Amino acid sequence: MGTILNIETATTNCSVSIGVNGECISLLEENTPNYSHSEQLHVFIKEVLKKATLSFSDLDAIAVSKGPGSYTGLRIGVSAAKGLCFSLDLPLISIPTLESMAQQIVVVDDAVIIPLLDARRMEVYSCIFDHNLKEIRNTQAQIIDESSFSDYLENKEVHLVGNGSEKCKTILESPNMIFHTNNIPSAKEMVRLSYKKFKVNDFEDVAYFEPYYLKDFVLQTKKA
Repeated sequence: MGTILNIETATTNCSVSIGVNGECISLLEENTPNYSHSEQLHVFIKEVLKKATLSFSDLDAIAVSKGPGSYTGLRIGVSAAKGLCFSLDLPLISIPTLESMAQQIVVVDDAVIIPLLDARRMEVYSCIFDHNLKEIRNTQAQIIDESSFSDYLENKEVHLVGNGSEKCKTILESPNMIFHTNNIPSAKEMVRLSYKKFKVNDFEDVAYFEPYYLKDFVLQTKKA
């Protein structure tokens, strides 16, 4: 039996789900611009367990979205996941945020899926998958310009998924490019991925695991 609590806090969406053998049986999430994860996350965890008529003792593992994404959001989610793993003596599973996002759409054969999260200015975090959701280019932080993703546009549909695709719309022009600007990371799509890792004991070292920030944290200060 694989009963897994999934935690997604990489963006403004505070999202928690319960998966049983790869099927989502409980989901609670709220997308707010002010990053209320620190206030809501533990409440959401208790509520999804209650909704699924489960208790903490019924869990077999904890899964967390590992990034890239918001430094603060990732830190809150990973801290909560590690705390639960330590206190409940459960294994920790990490799910790449962009891989989870790629699961949100269904595409035609030979299409390309590019999940993107907005970074500062014209930068995005992106990863590239084929129509079978196999990774064909690893996660990168990249500056968007007119040549971005041009290698994939010839005779293929290219699906840009996530809020990072919004800044691409004014720069990238192609009839083969399809924009999914409203998609956000969710614990719903983590369910199948976390169960897949659970079945092969693909776990993290709870003591040493850290979020995948991709870039160093930069403190924003107000100008005098």
